[in-house]
Amino acid sequence: MREDLLVALSKGNSSDMAERTIDITTFGRRSGQPRRIEICFYRVDETTYLSGIPRPRPRDWLLNLADNPEFIFHFKHGVIADVPAVATVITDAEERRRVLKNIVDEFNAHHGPANHQPSAVLDEWVQYSPLAKVAFLENS
Repeated sequence: MREDLLVALSKGNSSDMAERTIDITTFGRRSGQPRRIEICFYRVDETTYLSGIPRPRPRDWLLNLADNPEFIFHFKHGVIADVPAVATVITDAEERRRVLKNIVDEFNAHHGPANHQPSAVLDEWVQYSPLAKVAFLENS
């Protein structure tokens, strides 16, 4: 992978959320049409993940990745690049808890009571948050 992309990915969870805001393009599970959304990526144990705020209804982007795991990871802050990737949707409760604990801790550091917002609750994130591990395809 290009050095500038590795640097952008290594920003880590202590960085500004804007630096970790990207777009992804998934492909519709029924239509096959490209669908582009904005989302944040997270780094846990040198691995890149996509996640979001918990909601009872599964996200379309996550359902698309479950059916077709290939997608495009669009860097857009500081580094501009469209990188092919493959997602693994994380469903195992123990793995979800391990990864999401880091994400919830980071989220609360940026969005919790100090910022007059409710704290994220790990159990809610484990139950209702989308979570996918990202593997970048070679030659990116």
